[in-house]
Amino acid sequence: MNTLASPNNRVLSGMRPTGRLHLGHYHGVLKNWVRLQHQHRCFFFAADWHALTTEYDAPYEVAGHTYEMIVDWLAAGVDPGSAVLFVQSRVPEHAELHLLLSMITPLGWLERVPTYKDQQEQLRDKDLATYGFLGYPLLQSADILMYKATLVPVGEDQVAHLELTREVARRFNHLYGREPEFEARVQAALRKLGKKQARLYEDNRRAYRERGETSALQVAQALVHAQANISLGDRERLLGHLEGGGIIVLREPQPMLTETAKMPGLDGRKMSKSYGNAIGLREDTDTVAHKLRTMPTDPARVRRTDPGDPALCPVWGLHQVYSDEARRAWVQEGCRSAAIGCLDCKQPLIEAVEAELAPIRERARPFEDDPGLVREIVAAGCEQAREVARETLDEVRQVMGLGYR
Repeated sequence: MNTLASPNNRVLSGMRPTGRLHLGHYHGVLKNWVRLQHQHRCFFFAADWHALTTEYDAPYEVAGHTYEMIVDWLAAGVDPGSAVLFVQSRVPEHAELHLLLSMITPLGWLERVPTYKDQQEQLRDKDLATYGFLGYPLLQSADILMYKATLVPVGEDQVAHLELTREVARRFNHLYGREPEFEARVQAALRKLGKKQARLYEDNRRAYRERGETSALQVAQALVHAQANISLGDRERLLGHLEGGGIIVLREPQPMLTETAKMPGLDGRKMSKSYGNAIGLREDTDTVAHKLRTMPTDPARVRRTDPGDPALCPVWGLHQVYSDEARRAWVQEGCRSAAIGCLDCKQPLIEAVEAELAPIRERARPFEDDPGLVREIVAAGCEQAREVARETLDEVRQVMGLGYR
């Protein structure tokens, strides 16, 4: 189902809490979040249960890491007034939806997720032969489906995870999306639209069903989403009727492919805390400058007068991120001719990184001075998330016959 044209797009994205974030997180995720929060309704969450799938032996660190990470989100410009920020485990509905989805998800679907065997191989020092680790892609699906997210920012390596979510939603809707007197209820919902809007809906539905015009489907979907005088149930019936099915209880999300930002670390490898080559978002000026000044360079430049090759120097990777074409040309010519030394080459980077980090540190200060502010933001975000989660779970229970009264 194509929901890209919907005026009510919802975006969901999360991060595992590992403590304070670094420039790799900023360029790879947070800058994108800051942009998206002004374009769509966004839900950003700290995936603390996901952290436990591999860090189950150190659960006492997760809560502290969660709050440190959220401070970095706020410092990077994520705005709790524009996006919902919450902690996964404080919305227990995620666990119930995960449980209910586990009843219908074939084991083979989980075993074929590419990262399942890859991570087991990479983390051989941990016992990952656990149900939690096998089932974490389904918990991920529950996270997404809970908020009826239409768009999920992913890199190409994560598309398989999202496809599992789409398959689970499809299977759930097939099993439980049929209701008695569906057609009659659709007609009743159409009457609530008024004659003109109902005719427009039917014309576009016919154009899509008979001639395969996806633009007509998108127009009809937008029309349904724009109706303020119909219930959520009627909205889902009308959306399901467009494509010939029943109620769409759980929406199939679409991938929002993001450019994989490989932020180079201080040693030329991808920036990562585990490699010890990262620059933290809130590190002080002197520490950042020291890290950059002591970066390894082209080993051929033993003396100041030795020419070098920027392609063999980790510093060049940072110039690719922070320098314009003129500056990069200066580096290329100066390094190859030995007209500039390595410290000369690093100085513009020190200034550029400091210019980027200074406002981040400034925005972080109120939250560092008063941790209660962060807790208030998280509490408010969790309550907003729970309102949406309760609504979805009520629908799920009803169609599964679990709506006890």
